[in-house]
Amino acid sequence: MTNLEVHKPFELDGDLAALRGDCARMAPHWAAPERVTPLPVSPSLIHGVRVPAASARLLDAMSDYGD
Repeated sequence: MTNLEVHKPFELDGDLAALRGDCARMAPHWAAPERVTPLPVSPSLIHGVRVPAASARLLDAMSDYGD
């Protein structure tokens, strides 16, 4: 059987109602994964965070982070 349902073309200028409708139509296509409970990590395995110098300079230059 041929699906003759006509869909309107994708529009960038839509409203919130159109976006919610699009999401509602797509929701059945995705299955939610089972809830995964993360296992605790031993503190001896945590050695800190290393940030590349370029990223540190970028964050330092942002007023929300450096002031």
